Amino acid sequence: MKQFTIPAFAAAILMAGATATLSADVKDNWGSNCAACHGPDGAGHTKSGRIKGVKNMTDAKYQQGFTDDQAAKRIKEGLKDSTGKEKMKAFGDKFSDADISALVAYVRAFQK
Repeated sequence: MKQFTIPAFAAAILMAGATATLSADVKDNWGSNCAACHGPDGAGHTKSGRIKGVKNMTDAKYQQGFTDDQAAKRIKEGLKDSTGKEKMKAFGDKFSDADISALVAYVRAFQK
């Protein structure tokens, strides 16, 4: 019986470490790639955010206006205004699907 307990315990420890790494990675990704415009708290109160008209991600009403899939698509493909000018660069070539899903969850956590 001990043979099964030790591997299961080791697997649980490894999974906990992977979760902690994922959390650190999403914070790093946000800080390095998103916070300059969206702010560290997602409110968009930055110089770049004001210039680009960034939405306040802490606003529950705004967050209800898009699905997780729509948010992931925007992160992947970026955003252009009606004239074709880039408002947000695409990150599909920089982030994996798992990274993008983690960023969407991170954004959802800003909602107040």
